[in-house]
Amino acid sequence: MRQSTDTLLMIRPVAFRMNEQTAVNNYYQKVIDGLLPATVNAKAQQEFDAFVSKLEAAGIRVIVVKDTVEPDTPDSIFPNNWVSFHDNGDVVLYPMFAENRRLERREDILDDIENAGYVIEEIMDYTAAEEDNFFLEGTGSLLLDRVNKIAYCALSPRADEELFIEFCEDFDYAPVIFEAFQTVDGMRKQIYHTNVVMCLGTDFAVLCADCIDDKQERKHVLEQLRNSGKEVILISEDQVNNFAGNMLEVTTADSKRYIVMSEAARKSLRPAQIQILEKYGEILSSSLDTIEACGGGSARCMMAEVFLPKK
Repeated sequence: MRQSTDTLLMIRPVAFRMNEQTAVNNYYQKVIDGLLPATVNAKAQQEFDAFVSKLEAAGIRVIVVKDTVEPDTPDSIFPNNWVSFHDNGDVVLYPMFAENRRLERREDILDDIENAGYVIEEIMDYTAAEEDNFFLEGTGSLLLDRVNKIAYCALSPRADEELFIEFCEDFDYAPVIFEAFQTVDGMRKQIYHTNVVMCLGTDFAVLCADCIDDKQERKHVLEQLRNSGKEVILISEDQVNNFAGNMLEVTTADSKRYIVMSEAARKSLRPAQIQILEKYGEILSSSLDTIEACGGGSARCMMAEVFLPKK
């Protein structure tokens, strides 16, 4: 069992823009004034291509699938919310909060993964929960400590507690449940995805403990992380706003570890934090300013980890 993979699925956007359906509870999204939609998409494509090039140059395998113009899927660049891939050959499909994001689930993408040499044994499909307005948005909502079989979830309109428990029972993970908040217009509001405030590496965890308002919950999360042998790097809410929580550990085929994040996230980190992270992997960062502003997501959201067995 390994915590990080050497293969990523990434979706190249064709009509990326700010998704009005997700903006209702993703407070990181912004309208960039004066930019035509075509310009926003072109900038996002440039950022995407430069990011993929950096990953590939580091020796990480990236399976790039081009999005289609129809149907309208402005957030397709964030595939980790609708699918996850597991080392027993399971693929999991997740129920999505925004109706236009449900259209991102494409069977042909799974065909592309198989054509790239990976084995899919079984598809676990939780998407029927959408009919009852229950959601669990993939590894945005679920943070999986794959080695220790612990799953972390910050509850929100996009992360339902019962669905999370069901996932944990199906995959034999111990659940750790909490709520994370951010200040929006002077009010504390739930953060939409767990992976905005938290990252799990093999031997480290990044966490904004200040976002967990309940002291007991905060203590419980920190204890779970430390008891599972991880060095915890605490980040501030300001750093969360720069997507410093939205990073991912990936590995090359010859087992070199990288910690992948956006340029904004890297710039927000203090030298002492960078020093600790660099004990566990080389930092790889790329500028994702347009994607972060319009999409309200960052580097980690763009990478769906492929853990499937090879043919």
